[in-house]
Amino acid sequence: MKTKILFYSFVLSGSLLSSAFSYAQVEPKEPDSIALATTEFENNFFEALKQKGIENYDKALKSLEKCLVKEPKNPVLYHEIGKNYLALRNFPEAEKAFLKAKEIEPTNRWYWQSLYDVYYQTKDFNRSIPIVQKLTEWRKEYYQEDLVSLYMYTQQFDKALALINEMEQTVGPSDKREMYKLQILSDNKYKKPQKETLEEAIKKNPKEESNYLELIYLYSESNQEAKAQEVAKKLEAEIPTSDWAQVSLFKFNINNNDGKKASESMFRVLESKKIDRKIKHRVLNEFLIFASNNSQYANDLEKAVNYFEDDKEVNVAKEVGKFFINKAKYKEAIHYLEKSLAEKPDDIESVELLLYTYAESAQYDNLLKKSTDYIDIYPTHARLYYFAGLGANQMKQFGKAKDWLDNGIDFVVDDVELEANFNRQLGEAYSGLGDIKKKEAYFAKADKLIKSKSNK
Repeated sequence: MKTKILFYSFVLSGSLLSSAFSYAQVEPKEPDSIALATTEFENNFFEALKQKGIENYDKALKSLEKCLVKEPKNPVLYHEIGKNYLALRNFPEAEKAFLKAKEIEPTNRWYWQSLYDVYYQTKDFNRSIPIVQKLTEWRKEYYQEDLVSLYMYTQQFDKALALINEMEQTVGPSDKREMYKLQILSDNKYKKPQKETLEEAIKKNPKEESNYLELIYLYSESNQEAKAQEVAKKLEAEIPTSDWAQVSLFKFNINNNDGKKASESMFRVLESKKIDRKIKHRVLNEFLIFASNNSQYANDLEKAVNYFEDDKEVNVAKEVGKFFINKAKYKEAIHYLEKSLAEKPDDIESVELLLYTYAESAQYDNLLKKSTDYIDIYPTHARLYYFAGLGANQMKQFGKAKDWLDNGIDFVVDDVELEANFNRQLGEAYSGLGDIKKKEAYFAKADKLIKSKSNK
């Protein structure tokens, strides 16, 4: 709901005075006494404005009370009194003053608006509703937005839904009202009649995209997937340019194991400027799972990943690489991790994942070369030395392995498992070099470290 803070723009040259003074109850007096009374009223009124302007609300109220003695039926004075009490958060007195102003001059919108300010700040939403209903007489569309929210806050969902539907026809949809509508329609009470209403609306106006989308949502929520797919196909036929139809059709095609049609819908979604990036990520994730079980769509998957090359929030190629690591599909994992590093070469997590994948797939020559290359860039990163030592041991370059491991173990900090792995590889290196005593010492140290970790 929009915060309602409205101020009078008083122009000292006379707009305020003409309003305030027009309510004066003037008895026949001598000219001098009239001038004196008018000057006294002016002085008190302007003093009140001045004190309110510097946030001396109590002093402002005292000056306004003096004005009331002269003009007890002046609504402008009560409105000013109410505004000062509202600033002091004295809501009962503010309400009383605004009610009095409204009673004297019920056609002045600002008096109703100020009363709404009181009820909104005190979260008295039930009393706000009739005030806002009155305010719609002046600015219908503006205050209808507030009225929708007030109906939601007071759980008058029938009224909220009726007003939302009316506003969709008069001013068009909005994200906030759409959210409210979905919240209401999630209640089973509304689903059946709403489906019928939407079906009828589609017949009357087959080019209104939002009706199809809401109907697809309702059918999907009630597990009527066949009906939802039917609506999506109607939407595609009536509005071929609808990108949202492709979101639904993609899901149906995946569920039907139709990879060709699913990929076609996916690319329409990925190319769309209307569809949120989060939805595009969701579509890619579903296609990734599908493609991992259907290798003939590997090229489509890679093409889809390319759409996210400029994504500043998520390194998509790296995430796809992680997915394939979890599936123990190391060839695919390596492909996407190398792709990730081509885009972001300084991503150390991608480097470590790639080295791990080389090790798991026994690509020890690549493991040794890539790890030593990155040591030049990150000379204090312990895990790079570990992978270099592992690769060198597997390549039977035991002297190089010992050197890499000796140089890197000092960089291990608070990582017992990594330290144990360093010691194991040092044991392997000394075993290859024929030093059995040191081999057994390093293996024993590794075992001790693992036992100490398990005892914690």
